[in-house]
Amino acid sequence: MEPGVKEYLIRILNTLSLGLLWMAINSTAGIMYDLAFVHDKLTLGNLLFYGWFLISLTAFLWYIIRLWRKPIDFEN
Repeated sequence: MEPGVKEYLIRILNTLSLGLLWMAINSTAGIMYDLAFVHDKLTLGNLLFYGWFLISLTAFLWYIIRLWRKPIDFEN
C-alpha cells in the first residue's frame, strides 16, 4: 500500500476509534450512571460530569484538529 494512503487510513481509523471511545465513556457516565440528568436539584455529580464533558470535548477536538492539520505526502 502507498505510504500516503496508509497514513490517511490510519488517521481515519484513529479519528473514528477515539471518537467512539469518547462517546462510550461519556454516554456511560451520563446515562447509565444518571449524571447527565438533573432531577430535583443540581448535584456535585452533575457538575463534575459536565465539567469532565467540556474538558474532554475540548481535548478531543484539539487532538483531532492537530492530527488533521499535518499534511499527508501522497507523492512517495
